[in-house]
Amino acid sequence: MIDLYYWTTPNGHKITLFLEEAGLPYKIHPVNIGKGEQFAPEFLRIAPNNRIPAIVDQAPADGGAPISLFESGAILLYLADKTRRFIAQDLRGRNETIQWLFWQMGGLGPMAGQNHHFVQYAPERIAYATERYVNETSRLYGVLDKHLSDGRDFIAGREYSIADMASYPWIVPHERQRQDLAKFPHLKSWFERIAARPATQRAYDLASSINVAPTVDAASSKVLFGQDASTIQR
Repeated sequence: MIDLYYWTTPNGHKITLFLEEAGLPYKIHPVNIGKGEQFAPEFLRIAPNNRIPAIVDQAPADGGAPISLFESGAILLYLADKTRRFIAQDLRGRNETIQWLFWQMGGLGPMAGQNHHFVQYAPERIAYATERYVNETSRLYGVLDKHLSDGRDFIAGREYSIADMASYPWIVPHERQRQDLAKFPHLKSWFERIAARPATQRAYDLASSINVAPTVDAASSKVLFGQDASTIQR
């Protein structure tokens, strides 16, 4: 059994995509980040960065005590290694997957996240910041579109992998990121292939049943965007 500490964000969706694809038994523990539930002491013991997702694997492969992990990329890699699924087992294929997983973690996610903030949530509109992150999101879409233009079905080749699971949820809100998928035809085809997967549909149906209200509103914006070192030190 996997205990999944989760909210309905792109990073949260990554893990439900994997668990639904792999058929691993799991239990969701919702962590409503708009209400500050990520600061609960019991959650911080698992995720000291006060961010979702996090997991506790009650039956790790070494047969020892339960193991907890935070950071969505680390969780995907752990689950792939645990199940020996959704990551190639040969040297070159494995590293092809890992490098694109890191590309998402270091590029697409952070840049699209800043895009979301300055386009959707910033209390004052800053033209330079908006243009900076919208353009960088566009550049990253272009990188992935070009990579997919060689006829491959998925990011790491012919097989669906954790690289796809990591990136797909960050493309779902493309309209909010001011991106037009029609300008990225190879990316668009890839996106549609993943959207059509039954496990993808189950994961997103699950999300809609857990969170029926916007996470960010006037009351929650301070919780989400007003953190500094004192948040950790208190």
